[in-house]
Amino acid sequence: MGGAFRPKIIETIKGYNRRTFTADVVSGINVGIVALPLAIAFGIASGVSPEKGLITAVIAGFLISLLGGSKVQISGPTGALVVIVYGILQQFGTSGLIVATIMAGVMLIAMGLLRFGAIIRFIPYPVVVGFTSGIAMSIFAMTINDLLGLGISDVPADFVDKWAVYGSNIAHFNPWALGIGALTVAIIVLAPRVSKKIPGSLVAIVAMTLGAWLLREFGRITDIETIGDRFALGDMSLAAQAPAINWEMIRSLLPAAFTIAMLGAIVSLLSATVADGVTGDRHNPNTELIAQGIANVVTPFFGGIPATGAIARTMTNINNGGRTPVAGLVHAVVLLMMMLFLGGLMKLIPMACLAGVLLVVVYNMSEWRSFRSLVRGERAGAAVLVATFVLTVVFDLTIAIEIGLLLAAVLFLKRVSDVSTVSMFRREVTGAEYVEGSVDTDKLELPRGVEVYEIEGPFFFGIAGKFDDVMKGIGDKPRVRIIRMRKVPFVDSTGAHNLAGLVRASHKEGITILLSGVNDGVRETLRRTGIEELVGADNVLSNIDLAVARARELTVGPATGAGNWINS
Repeated sequence: MGGAFRPKIIETIKGYNRRTFTADVVSGINVGIVALPLAIAFGIASGVSPEKGLITAVIAGFLISLLGGSKVQISGPTGALVVIVYGILQQFGTSGLIVATIMAGVMLIAMGLLRFGAIIRFIPYPVVVGFTSGIAMSIFAMTINDLLGLGISDVPADFVDKWAVYGSNIAHFNPWALGIGALTVAIIVLAPRVSKKIPGSLVAIVAMTLGAWLLREFGRITDIETIGDRFALGDMSLAAQAPAINWEMIRSLLPAAFTIAMLGAIVSLLSATVADGVTGDRHNPNTELIAQGIANVVTPFFGGIPATGAIARTMTNINNGGRTPVAGLVHAVVLLMMMLFLGGLMKLIPMACLAGVLLVVVYNMSEWRSFRSLVRGERAGAAVLVATFVLTVVFDLTIAIEIGLLLAAVLFLKRVSDVSTVSMFRREVTGAEYVEGSVDTDKLELPRGVEVYEIEGPFFFGIAGKFDDVMKGIGDKPRVRIIRMRKVPFVDSTGAHNLAGLVRASHKEGITILLSGVNDGVRETLRRTGIEELVGADNVLSNIDLAVARARELTVGPATGAGNWINS
């Protein structure tokens, strides 16, 4: 894996002491307590049994803390992947989810090895907000069944179909369920005002579970659905099983696996970046991607679901004093102990209580303030935001992420193209600046029959069209065309193709092409594509002074004062 893979835990071994260990243990215990209800809730919301969410939090949380590129990142099942996981289960079943998760893990490892970590962080903010807000809205729709106690056994995956089914079953509304859900939200919101040390979600689950049990045992209210009523809890042990994989399944699941990988990468690196802003540390994005990939390859063999970095749990870790990956390891061990020794109590938790926990998660995910601000901002960003949001909610998340990334790329290219310009000069041009090898910036008078075209910005397919338009708008036919490229950082294949076409067309018309101010990287591209040979090595010059002197030589012959034009 080379330099792309260096787990942060290796750095923390140096200088690690008892004080740091104590802080990590205390933080890990707190994070484990916070993660318990979330792992159960996300597991159920994803369409699997609650122990699958816990298994994911334990195995993935441990592996990513051990191998990851962030000192404080806490990983496990998150809301970001709930919608796609639920959709895969509906269409391909459990075996399909296992295969898709493993494939996504392999993709994440490949991204890390290919050093894509830094690239993923450049995904535009409107796309990220559109995804997260859309996912939050989709999860909200998924909670309605349990929040209202409608008792629908097979909720459709499609957003619009969900609400149609809810509307036709509203007569089965259960006020007890709504009351438990509302009280859960109230406790989670108000608990920090009493004590910030005890997680509000844990207080809410304990209180609502006890309340529901008392109502069932002594109040004879039997229509409060619990985890045990819906799920036959499976074996809590971590026994590995090999999934059945075939080529047809791999081909069918490729888009879904890509979506899991991209969302996992985006969410994990965003979480790690947020953590860096608080701790002052700097995570290794490629190592983090490889660790996320390894965890997502391993976890499905134990029945787990996809995992990513979790911002809320990561911030809980930081706020409780965790500063090394040991805190994440402790959090996983704490979850494992609770899963093994308290697993039997999970069946008493009301489903409406978990719906209330998810409602708070949905609110925190929604980023409604950022959404509102972006909608009021510049139109291109607002259009990308709304398009990504609508595609995520109304259509398939796989389509949304593909089109969202495409829109992001188009938006980026448009902005680069907007700042890239092509200017034409016929009478005079500014002399060479220091970036071209000279400090003389006086105006240079151009000989008759010489034109200068200055390209500012990358010469890629977006600007190539502008260059063609400028060329077509010129009526006169010069004897020499100088293409000034001092502000061209790179040339892509389309730009090189257009430039080669221009050189050939100019030669047919008897026009000589000179290239000025070409940097080393661009010159290497010109050499590889054969353009330097086509133009002639003598006609590729380091600055505009030399280019104008060469043009004068070609148009009026060698001048005795040529040295006055050369300031190299």
